[in-house]
Amino acid sequence: MESITKQKQLVVVVGPTAVGKTDLCVQLAKHYGTEIISADSRQFFREMNIGTAKPIPEEQQGVPHHFVDSHSITEAYSAGAFEQDVLLLLEQLFQQHDVVIMTGGSGLYVRAVLEGMDEMPETDPQVREALTKQYEQEGLQPLLDNLQNLDPLYFEQVDKANPQRVVRALEVCLSSGKPYSSFRISEKQERPFNIIKIALNRDRSELYSRIDQRMDLMLAQGLLEEAKSLYPYREHNALQTVGYKEIYDYLEGKYDWEEAVRLLKRNSRRYAKRQLTWFNKNPEEYAWFSPVQWQELVAHIEKSMAEKA
Repeated sequence: MESITKQKQLVVVVGPTAVGKTDLCVQLAKHYGTEIISADSRQFFREMNIGTAKPIPEEQQGVPHHFVDSHSITEAYSAGAFEQDVLLLLEQLFQQHDVVIMTGGSGLYVRAVLEGMDEMPETDPQVREALTKQYEQEGLQPLLDNLQNLDPLYFEQVDKANPQRVVRALEVCLSSGKPYSSFRISEKQERPFNIIKIALNRDRSELYSRIDQRMDLMLAQGLLEEAKSLYPYREHNALQTVGYKEIYDYLEGKYDWEEAVRLLKRNSRRYAKRQLTWFNKNPEEYAWFSPVQWQELVAHIEKSMAEKA
């Protein structure tokens, strides 16, 4: 990416689910005459539409969106691969645009592009399969106990309500014979473009109300039918998430439909809370705005660009 100069700006807009990232970023892209890169790890997959709140063509308003419908759920796709693909795409986009927008709520994928990924060892697929089965049969606690024993350092840091993270860490520990944390020590990568970081939030009650409304809309649009059509792929990481997992538990008779809907909403609110925690780890790293603060937000971007010019 040697051809890119520091005059190029990647404006990163993050925030919790249903906060209003899509609408705001479309307006930003129109304002700067540019394109959008999605860093939502579930919107990559063509087969997942309703449950990912993927922006439909009308919502995209003619603005090119990259990494929406870019992959099939049958393909394995990681944050490390996303990092490499986005850097290559940015090299092309920055030849035509001075500003590019990247948006999403998947903190790991955003961080991969901004800072680089740690080099992880190859792992044994059978180990992951065994851990996933153990989780399904015994729940998360035995896995947490094992992780605390094998890697107490990462155990202190991990989101203990996130089975994918726990399984991933154990998978690396058991496959490599070394603590997962020992592979997470790489220094931040320098990027040959400026990065302006924006985070969106709303009043908590307003955000939760928007989440509940979004879940009602998804159900009305046919989320149950979509989840059923993807049932053969339910072990896929992208489907082990809020919006699909609750429906699979319902289909497998773990609770009735009324309880499934209650859990869909509750777990979506909890997911939003976890996203906010992730992006708020270093509060000074992001400039925080409400999506309605358009003028203040654009003024901040302009000021940041001027300072970095």
